[in-house]
Formats: sequence, C-alpha cells, structure tokens
Amino acid sequence: MIAYAPSRPEAQGLRLDEIGRRWGKDPVECAFDIIEAEQGKGYVILFQLDEADLRRALVHPHVMIGSDGSSLAAAGPLSEGKPHPRSYGTFPRVLGRYARDEGVLTLPVAVHKMTGMPAARLGLKDRGILRKGAKADVVAFSPERVADPATYEDPHRYARGIAHVIVNGRMVIKDGEHTGGLPGRVLRPASG
Repeated sequence: MIAYAPSRPEAQGLRLDEIGRRWGKDPVECAFDIIEAEQGKGYVILFQLDEADLRRALVHPHVMIGSDGSSLAAAGPLSEGKPHPRSYGTFPRVLGRYARDEGVLTLPVAVHKMTGMPAARLGLKDRGILRKGAKADVVAFSPERVADPATYEDPHRYARGIAHVIVNGRMVIKDGEHTGGLPGRVLRPASG
C-alpha cells in the first residue's frame, strides 16, 4: 500500500494491484513509476504478519511491545499521506483490543512489555518504572475506554481513552489535549 507519494497523491492509501487497475498497468510497473516520481523517497506499508502470529508473539515472555511508527499529527504538515495506523495506535491497540477485549495478555503484562521490560533491556535504569529517582514518564489512561480508531483508510486519528501524558515530569497531554510542552529527549542504550 502506498503510504506517502506527494507527487502521485491519487496513489496514497491504495494497494499496488488497485493502482495497476486504475492506471491500466502492471502493478510492478506502477511501483517503479512511483519510486521514480518520488526519487526513492516515498513510503509503503507492507502486509506480512497475520493475527495468529501476532497473538503468539504478544504472549511470548521475551517479546517487548514497541513501534516503528512515525511522529505525525492529525492536522498540519505532519498529516500528509496515508501512514500506517500504528503511528497513532500501537499501544492503545494492545491495551484495548488484545488485553481488555480479547484477553490475549493481561493489562499489567501488556504495560510491562511497553515500559519496564524494554527499559531494562536497553539499560535505561531511570525509565520504565515508577519509583523515587526515576524519570517521571507516565501515561494515565482509562482501561475501559482506551482504543485505536485509526484505520488504513483514515489513519490520522488520535487514540481514545488517554487522559494525561507526563514526560520527564512535565505534562504533555492534559485532559486529552496537547499542552505544547516538548520535554522529551533522545535516549541512548547503556553501553556495555
């Protein structure tokens, strides 16, 4: 699926076979046309993991939960294209769908796989845990309401059920609205 191709916006959100039918070309030729038009800078979404494999991975004791989604916004210059919905909803999907709705894993296990487990694996001793002296990175969400409404057709939709986000002790989301604060910083794994 073409996620971002500003020189060919009519292709965004469509799979190559759909584009091929619309353009009357072989889908591979369409891919080359888009790559050439974008000078290799377009984005695609690949569909290669099925739900059964995902569920098996989620419960594996060594699997952590993260995302390679991009920093986006529902309005403005960061709202272009049809990005993968995970950029808006990876964590709410796990908390709402897989933990609450389907019981694939418990809520505490899901939260640990998103916070403490990756922080420990990366050697970030002051992250991923609530204790005195640790960085105050906190997400306050409603376990009953957390959800990921973003879809492939309408990906620029913020998650529901997340009331507050605190980063480095500063409020970034308050009552579901961004405060304008940007206290985050690049983290590097501990060496050794």
